[in-house]
Amino acid sequence: MPQPSPDARQQLQALTAPVRGRLRVAGVATVLAGVGLAAQAGLIALAAQRVLVQHLPLDQVLPLLLALCAVGLVRAGLAWSARHCADAAVETLRHQLRLSVVRRLQARGPLWLRHQRAGALAELPGAHVDALDGYVGGFLLARMEVTWVPLVLLVAVFWVDPVVGGILLLTLPLIPVFMALVGWGAQAASERQLDALTRMGAHFADRLRGLGLIRLYGRAQSELEGVRAAADAVREGSLKVLRIAFLSSAVLEFFASMGVAMVALYLGLTYLGMLHIRSAPLDLASGLFCLLLAPEVYAPLRRLAAHYHDRANALAAITRIDAALDQAEQAPREVAPGADAAGTLPPQVCVQVRDLSLRHAGASHPVLEQLSFDLHSGQHIALAGPSGCGKSTLLEALAGWLPADAGQLLRSQHLRIGYAAQRPHLFCGSIADNLRIAAPQASQAQLHAAADAAQVMDFVRQLPQGLDTRIGEGGFGLSGGQARRVALARVLLQDPQLLLLDEPTAFLDAQTEARLLEALLQFARDRTLVIATHSEAVMERLGQVLWLPDGQMRRLRKAA
Repeated sequence: MPQPSPDARQQLQALTAPVRGRLRVAGVATVLAGVGLAAQAGLIALAAQRVLVQHLPLDQVLPLLLALCAVGLVRAGLAWSARHCADAAVETLRHQLRLSVVRRLQARGPLWLRHQRAGALAELPGAHVDALDGYVGGFLLARMEVTWVPLVLLVAVFWVDPVVGGILLLTLPLIPVFMALVGWGAQAASERQLDALTRMGAHFADRLRGLGLIRLYGRAQSELEGVRAAADAVREGSLKVLRIAFLSSAVLEFFASMGVAMVALYLGLTYLGMLHIRSAPLDLASGLFCLLLAPEVYAPLRRLAAHYHDRANALAAITRIDAALDQAEQAPREVAPGADAAGTLPPQVCVQVRDLSLRHAGASHPVLEQLSFDLHSGQHIALAGPSGCGKSTLLEALAGWLPADAGQLLRSQHLRIGYAAQRPHLFCGSIADNLRIAAPQASQAQLHAAADAAQVMDFVRQLPQGLDTRIGEGGFGLSGGQARRVALARVLLQDPQLLLLDEPTAFLDAQTEARLLEALLQFARDRTLVIATHSEAVMERLGQVLWLPDGQMRRLRKAA
């Protein structure tokens, strides 16, 4: 089980750097609101003294009551300002951390992502990031409050009655000691809870995606039991965390109650004349002031204890995020120096391949060996060969998805690459939403142009809502060929300079294939086009074929 390291604590501190100003304002407002308790308690005590002891008329007490209302309004405004600034800081940090997590996931590359559980990865920017809310918006403010507010209140109490101040000073340190003892188990419980939550999310998401197959093979009941077991693990973990929280609260309440009870007992015995410690009699205002502030001295520590578990959750979340995202870096595969990079190439050459060998992670033998060729700007070639010869593997390497095992693959600098895989993924939403993933700011005219080039409009025009027609996860509602054309239109919308297509005409009839090829060639007139295919019509139309696995380049007479 990963343990919180100094790096995790440093990361938590570094997270607050972009919004440190807001958190400082929130902390100052919280401290001032806490210090205002002394003024509020003093006004209440003086008003009680004048009414109950001095029997002054109400009009002479009215200024004190007005001042009391003013202090209350100021404290309420300070509390609102602190909460507003803290919430704004939480939103900013949550957004930045989610962007950071997503970027780190993207940096691992699509090949690493293919072997991960989608549900587990979805928990990282979701529940794990949300676990930091209480730390930023609660623990940090409570820590600043506990640094200053009890000290100021203790000074005020000491100034009025040193005996009460001494009682509070002796009992106050016991709370942090026992809070630390109880809190030792909070980190481990939080990590186990996050683990259980991640497992349940991953399990449920994966089963949801395969719900059709589960029902088809009659495994619904068995998988339901698995989901129930994962949910039970989350429930048990939540109860363990709650037990620790309740134990911590009980310890704090016990010592706080004991401290307040000792102050009340001292004041009561003093007023009854049974205890003579003071040199001067204790008036009502002094006793009431001390009694009102006694529980408030402990209150910041109690709030800190309540948010101490938020700190434990935040440490656990940061540790889990790093552990999940660093898995791919624990055993990096050796890559030949300069094997996959962007560099300076001869004029008109956008990709240069020399003695390239490609091997998938964990494979014992390369898929392709000693492959050499050049791709020129505006060149159109087809990748051909028997199934399993490495066509898709070479496209992944050209796209930058797969590092070279040996040899050299150089791409021209700032080359925009568009890659349409053989099994593209479409998301639940409208067809237009799936297209806008490539270009969120694309206009309606640009969407229609890309859809026309990919022959998407051929079947979209027959749909009642056109491009706004909704489809299910994985392209549910579309045929295999239609889904590939939507994915192709999404790639075209990126305006790539190098277009890599894996079987774009599969599952299409001859007429649709011919129209799609014509539209692709029109789109790629000044672009480099590489198509992996088994179709002789595609090979003849492109006119140049790279045969795999031997890497022989052949020219064919283009069809008229």
